[in-house]
Amino acid sequence: MAQIKKYPLLSQLRSEASSYVQYFRKGKTVRAGRGLSFWFDPTGASISEIPMDDRELNFMIKGQSSDYQDLAVQGVVSWRVVDAQRLGERVDFSIDLKSGRSAGKPQDQIRSVLNGLVREFADTHLKKYGVRELLEKGLAPLQAAINAGFTEDPTLTSMGLEIVSVRVAALTPSSELSRALQAPTFESLQQKADEATFSRRALAVEKERAIAENELNNQVELAARRKELIAREDANARSEAEALAAASRITVEADAEAKIVTAEAEARRIRSVEQAAADMETARMSAYGSVPPAVLYALAAQEFAGKLERIDSLTVSPDMLAGIMNQVKSLVGSTEAQG
Repeated sequence: MAQIKKYPLLSQLRSEASSYVQYFRKGKTVRAGRGLSFWFDPTGASISEIPMDDRELNFMIKGQSSDYQDLAVQGVVSWRVVDAQRLGERVDFSIDLKSGRSAGKPQDQIRSVLNGLVREFADTHLKKYGVRELLEKGLAPLQAAINAGFTEDPTLTSMGLEIVSVRVAALTPSSELSRALQAPTFESLQQKADEATFSRRALAVEKERAIAENELNNQVELAARRKELIAREDANARSEAEALAAASRITVEADAEAKIVTAEAEARRIRSVEQAAADMETARMSAYGSVPPAVLYALAAQEFAGKLERIDSLTVSPDMLAGIMNQVKSLVGSTEAQG
């Protein structure tokens, strides 16, 4: 915005470098250029200020596809002035000589023209395709169509304007249409989700079956190992019992053999003792055989008397005396004969 300072007879204007200023007096151009600063007489003067920097127009328009579905298009158009004099002839950029502000609304006029052109170009493109095809193609074809429309249309060139860029931000269907378009996709996604759920459940069931089968195999393996262990323990017990029986048998046989040996030794000892006693008895009997009967009687009587503790009475018969005397005589006779 230009700055104007008022003095008693004259006023001074200072403009920015991004503004193109035209000073008219009595219908003729006195000064024209960017970033001017000059004195002027407010009486009969007319000044216009045209911005030369890039400006943006945010647009939101509605159109219909070839299948009569409503769509909303949002985006931004960047524009600038390339011929200020021509634009000044088409649009009023006059400023208030007291405040320096724009006397009208030239920016709104330019935005209205741009917005109308964008609506025209976008609507032309939308009517060529169905809504699903438009949404599937995305924003790039629509943006290229609007750019091509500005390039081919002479309206902006005749006004001294130029399009810097066009950016389409969104192509949106109505809420009802959006839900209708989302339904197949939603159903497909839901179906895939259900399939994933079923697959997950099936996988879980398969894993559970595998786990159960593995547990059963483990139980079978454990049972087989337990059976094998029992068989081994039984074999070990049998072997141990056989070993103990063999050891006992060996011990019994050893004891029996020891007893046999002992018995045989004892028998030999007894036989030796008996044989010695028999031999001694034989020798004694042999000795007694050569002894006269009277001596034997005497010895027997002596031995019998030695065994008696006392004799209460003794009865001697005549026959016994006669016999004794005969034996004594015989003994004496034999003794003398030997002498």
